[in-house]
Amino acid sequence: MEVQQFYYDNKIVKKFLYATMLWGIVGMTVGLLLAFMFLFPNMTDGISWLSFGRLRPLHTNAVIFAFVGNAIFAGVYYSTQRLLKARMFSDLLSNINFWGWQLIIVAAAITLPLGYTTSKEYAELEWPIDIAIALIWVAFGVNLIGTMIKRRQRHLYVAIWFYVATFVTVAVLHIFNSLELPVSALKSYSVYAGVQDALVQWWYGHNAVAFFLTTPFLGLMYYFVPKAANRPIYSYRLSIVHFWSLIFIYIWAGPHHLLYSALPDWAQNLGVAFSVMLIAPSWGGMINGLLTLRGAWDKVRTDPTLKFMVVAITGYGMATFEGPMLSLKNVNAIAHFSDWIIAHVHVGALAWNGFLTFGMIYWLVPKMFKTRLASVGLANFHFWIGTLGIILYALPMYVAGFTQALMWKDFNPDGTLVYGNFLETVNEIIPMYWMRAIGGSLYIIGAIVMIYNVVVTIRSGSKVEDELAEAAPLTRVAKHRTAGETFHTWLERKPIQLTILATVAILIGGIIQIVPTILVKSNIPTITSVKPYTPLELEGRDLYIREGCVGCHSQMIRPFRSEVERYGEYAKAGEFVYDHPFLWGSKRTGPDLLRVGGKYSDNWHLNHMYDPQSTSSGSIMPAYQWLVRNKHDRSGIEAKMRAMVSLGVPYSDEDIANAQANMAEQAEQIEKNLYTDPDFAKTYEADKKYAAENGQEFVEMRDREIVSLIAYLQRLGTDIKVKDTDEMLSQNK
Repeated sequence: MEVQQFYYDNKIVKKFLYATMLWGIVGMTVGLLLAFMFLFPNMTDGISWLSFGRLRPLHTNAVIFAFVGNAIFAGVYYSTQRLLKARMFSDLLSNINFWGWQLIIVAAAITLPLGYTTSKEYAELEWPIDIAIALIWVAFGVNLIGTMIKRRQRHLYVAIWFYVATFVTVAVLHIFNSLELPVSALKSYSVYAGVQDALVQWWYGHNAVAFFLTTPFLGLMYYFVPKAANRPIYSYRLSIVHFWSLIFIYIWAGPHHLLYSALPDWAQNLGVAFSVMLIAPSWGGMINGLLTLRGAWDKVRTDPTLKFMVVAITGYGMATFEGPMLSLKNVNAIAHFSDWIIAHVHVGALAWNGFLTFGMIYWLVPKMFKTRLASVGLANFHFWIGTLGIILYALPMYVAGFTQALMWKDFNPDGTLVYGNFLETVNEIIPMYWMRAIGGSLYIIGAIVMIYNVVVTIRSGSKVEDELAEAAPLTRVAKHRTAGETFHTWLERKPIQLTILATVAILIGGIIQIVPTILVKSNIPTITSVKPYTPLELEGRDLYIREGCVGCHSQMIRPFRSEVERYGEYAKAGEFVYDHPFLWGSKRTGPDLLRVGGKYSDNWHLNHMYDPQSTSSGSIMPAYQWLVRNKHDRSGIEAKMRAMVSLGVPYSDEDIANAQANMAEQAEQIEKNLYTDPDFAKTYEADKKYAAENGQEFVEMRDREIVSLIAYLQRLGTDIKVKDTDEMLSQNK
């Protein structure tokens, strides 16, 4: 029998491993900085690009796409070659994948702190970077499928199925969620508005977790756990059921992020039903992973690699039990917008993704550098301090979440809120934020210890060389099923058919949920009193997006007595028809802002942005003093309004032609309102005099960024006028 010799490409794996460790430390460090900002909100005072609102998306993108993304590529490139008995299809595509991905990460690290963001969760990067992501992802997919076609192994192992589903689904999710209309080189508006945008975003957002943080890692689990334990996977039949049920059901679950929102009830209920079903395939995968270690528990006690993998799989099981539970409406009513969700997310991220990555690194590095791990003791230390870090992070966040929910919903016997001031709940959970910061510190210390251990291991090893391998060429396979061959056995040797079926499985749920919401107008009833934003309000909304305000403030009042009492009338779907993108938020570090318009004076908003603690004692909101100082460039408003017209917002040609004049008029009125505060007038005139005496340009208040932001904030929620209950009762009589 003919045997062919070839070389596995280990160098590309090494590159991705190095990038994984580098970006892991960067992403975790930014996360730790954010954790301490809850305790010291003004620790980066005056530095706009280090503000919380701008750094939060940097943290999520760095951890998800830089740390976890590079880990995925490292594991996929290593395992795919060995499972298919073939070098990757193209070395050029492998390197384009690597260097292109790193350039995308660098672009994100530059643009997000500078405020260039779409504000959409896990999809904040602007349109040129979105295009680059799509191109690099396609290069990865072509490389993967090309390798499958030229393989020497007839059978496609289960890990390959998960890699294929990951490629196909992430491509579909990214392209449809990132459909946006460019306004300038780094500014765009989502083609979807309000409720439609929310549904598409969380169809993407939930399934980014599913098909970027879960399915590829399940593929890595199916390869690296049996390898590290030196045992076969527990059940191949279970892996088949696990794969197909998971990818079909997962794609439907996105609407559970929007329960009790303005999303139509039918879409919410579909999300709940499929989320509950999701526990079965998820736990099937967890059981398959853990039972693979049956008979190997003695090795688990001594091998740090297996310890990391056991905790990772257990963390996956915990997160995938909690996810369906949080999708139940009565549980979601309590948990949503609270720190409970932060705990849930980080159990998955720190345990499942982080620990499986660490275990993979500890297994791969000695093997690739042909040496032994420098220190098993340090690896064990990393395991225990990392595990303690997860516990100290997650448990306080659960307590904080329960505390928030109970305080937000607590009523006095007379029907008034016990904790009418939102800051009372914030002050109550500060000790939990201290514990989270300590837990995060321990976790990152463990990661640093790992990098030290890996560096010493690499120095003691030999240079990474492409690995010689040999295998018989793949003989021509029958196009049709042979006698006695099951359908799935046939499918496991047909990469194109497998890819097509996986694509069909993930498209069904998305089409059924999204198409009716976009095409059936009755799903989003219009409200005649809701009008487009004025030019100045539109500019202010863009500032709100730039500063990442949506990361801490929601704009979605749910139909609960506690929320209506605290914030005002609950949200209606028709209120958001001109919102490109939607800004409903997913976390309430501060109060909801949907009805904030007219609640406070213009002076209050200015003082609140300049020094939040001066208006809200005990606030953990950082100061945004540059908004008060900076001149606002409003020269692009006509292009923005024309883009909005293309998206269906009814601005007339006259509106666009008069945009500058209308902005000036509204800005001047806000400036006059600010002058009603004697302290403001005195300070403002002193600043003007100082600038004149020192030959400096003085920016009129009407031309500053804060005025645009005030215009937007004062507009929020004012299109809906709900009659007083007593007035309605008297009319009914």
